[in-house]
Amino acid sequence: MNTCTTFIVNPAADKGRAGRMKDILQRALKMRSDGVVYCTQYAGHASEITRRVLAESRSVVACGGDGTAHEIANALVFSDVSLGILPSGSANDFIKSLGHPFGRGCPVDAYFRAGSVKVDLGRVVAEEGFERYFLNSLGIGFTGRIARKVSRTRLIRGELVYLNALLGVLLGYKLPKMHIKLITPAGTIEIDEPVFAFSVGNGMVEGGKFHIAPEAEINDGLLDVCILRAVSKARFASYVLKYTRGTQIFDPRVIYMQAEAVEVELAEPEVMHMDGEVFENVRGKIRIENVPDSLKVLS
Repeated sequence: MNTCTTFIVNPAADKGRAGRMKDILQRALKMRSDGVVYCTQYAGHASEITRRVLAESRSVVACGGDGTAHEIANALVFSDVSLGILPSGSANDFIKSLGHPFGRGCPVDAYFRAGSVKVDLGRVVAEEGFERYFLNSLGIGFTGRIARKVSRTRLIRGELVYLNALLGVLLGYKLPKMHIKLITPAGTIEIDEPVFAFSVGNGMVEGGKFHIAPEAEINDGLLDVCILRAVSKARFASYVLKYTRGTQIFDPRVIYMQAEAVEVELAEPEVMHMDGEVFENVRGKIRIENVPDSLKVLS
């Protein structure tokens, strides 16, 4: 019987600051028999722990950043076990679209009393049998490279790490050529050109404060696609402010559209991120699709 609330702490999240959550949770759960805490030790461990505790868990709470929630969601997809989020990462983007009160300082007991709702996920299918789900967002090229630089940065913490990575990537960035097919409720649109930035949002925000998909809803059966066509690096500076406000979607150089699925073909290998998790040397054809009501989330 699924009665336990499982908390999975990623002590490496937020450049190591999330590690203190283990002691905080263990003290809070000392008088309860229906809560347990685990700590991850390596990449992929959160998914492994989740699969191991599925049979006895009512919910599994990600105590880390979006990457931790991403791992757990990939183990919970299509199950009756709910994902909870105790945001302890650098950006904590997905929770901003979730609309529930959980956050730092929220009483631990709230995770035991919470109900649940179903939300959509994005699914990515690529060559050589690759298949994975994302909660919040996906980026190929520019934002993929930013996520990679963030993962390699050690001295800067919080949302500033994303701005630092953006500036670092911008210096030597070469626009990737993509063939993009947008499959929308109104029909199919194709784009075949170099693009500055390609993002797909299930949630609204990426990198802490960049509104890549300001009109996204996590349960509407659609993904929000935001494509910035080729612009000069000097001109891109003006778009950074637009992305923080979500106003880039009104710019003539931006394609913003809701789609049921997106098919991308890359001319050369690129870097992709899903919820900030980095995937190197992505190549060939990639299909990105909405999977409605595929995950239960505490609310």
